[in-house]
Amino acid sequence: MSVAIKFTLNGELREEVSVSPTLTALEFLRENAGLTGTKEGCAEGDCGACTIVMVRNGSGKLEAVNSCLLVVGQLDGAKVVTVEGLSEKGGDLESVQQAIVTEDGTQCGFCTPGFVMALHALRHSGETVTDEVIHDALAGNLCRCTGYRSIVDAARAACAGPEVSTIDDGPSDPQASGAYEAQNQLYFAPKTIEELIARRLEYPDAPLLSGGTDLGLLFSKQRQKFPVTIYTQNVDELRRIEENDRSITIGAAATYTDALPHIESAYPSFGVLIHRIGSRQIRNVGTIGGNIGNASPIGDTPPCLIALDSVLALRGPGGAREIALEDFFLDYRKTDLAKDEIIDSVRIPKLSKGQIFRTYKISKRYDQDISSVIGAFRLTLEDGMVTAARIAFGGMAAIPKRAAECEAALTGKPWSEETVRQAATAIGKDFSPLSDHRASAEYRLRVAENLFVRLFRDIEGADDVEVMAL
Repeated sequence: MSVAIKFTLNGELREEVSVSPTLTALEFLRENAGLTGTKEGCAEGDCGACTIVMVRNGSGKLEAVNSCLLVVGQLDGAKVVTVEGLSEKGGDLESVQQAIVTEDGTQCGFCTPGFVMALHALRHSGETVTDEVIHDALAGNLCRCTGYRSIVDAARAACAGPEVSTIDDGPSDPQASGAYEAQNQLYFAPKTIEELIARRLEYPDAPLLSGGTDLGLLFSKQRQKFPVTIYTQNVDELRRIEENDRSITIGAAATYTDALPHIESAYPSFGVLIHRIGSRQIRNVGTIGGNIGNASPIGDTPPCLIALDSVLALRGPGGAREIALEDFFLDYRKTDLAKDEIIDSVRIPKLSKGQIFRTYKISKRYDQDISSVIGAFRLTLEDGMVTAARIAFGGMAAIPKRAAECEAALTGKPWSEETVRQAATAIGKDFSPLSDHRASAEYRLRVAENLFVRLFRDIEGADDVEVMAL
């Protein structure tokens, strides 16, 4: 059993021997390390005030993350930089910091460190920085003084300069330890599938922690402490992404950020949806495997994956098995995953000739919001006819599921708006949604019907209006 969690913080090696492994990184930075530049605004990954940058998993890639949702155990083996680490005391400001000053990009100042760190990560991302890229990079940072114009001006100025990173000034990455015990908590970070399955068998009730964008709320908001936590993102095999002519296989611990280029190339509409999942800070750690495993009826990716006829690979002490994703969800928050199994990967078939895929998310905000309804459609069109249809919805039932009656109403019919409108009327046969604080049952049914019309107009090129704001 390891006696320390090791990582570098602003260039200095830290060895923590007594801190709780599930203490949030934000609380550790502020209370233990005395680095109060990192702020707590929402404690749920929405506001970005807690943004820091990290290099982890030996990738050499600098990424912005929400420290309010990370736990100390996830820092093991990483390089971490906070706003205090960007420049020396009494020295010149880092270029983003200086641009914020020059462009008057701060008012009350509470959100400023988070903006600085998000833009620091953007400067070192290697991307061609356009206004669209800046908007995407800052979608997870809120300024309650609404001083966005000057912040965007600062982003343009800072990202136009040369990259000068300070993150490599400290020691090399410490070796991830794999196991840690403190404050009556065990924290395991296995590096192989075999070790992960063994830990899962030994502690079947322990939560599996990957990105922590969902589980992290239990640590940050509810202050829960589990006796045992098992971390999965040190398993290289679970972070794999494999692509061939027929399919894309995404490991359960691969992040949205790593999967995004593959997804948006094969299914552009799905890529747009991924861009709307949280912020860059969330996508840099969150995983499709976690989005599947938590079995939320309003998860963003399952309707798309079901419509695309995806197959889930599961692993356990008894071996490996596959299951169609649509059969994985049994009831509200209940799945076919055995207590000693893990999700290994999801295999997504590519579109074949004549197939078209579209997905639409309806939410109160465009970015960083939980969906009210998600519709996903894969149609096969041949000679003006709909020869096959797979349609799935989220937010319409206790589980994400297919709209079988709507599929039947489309299949074998001419591709026309009349056909689509007629098929949409079958939505009430497929779903009896509930009312909650996000939407009423009536609203959900009406929206789902309207998405069929949007689908037709989108495919026919008549629905090209997109409204966005920062």
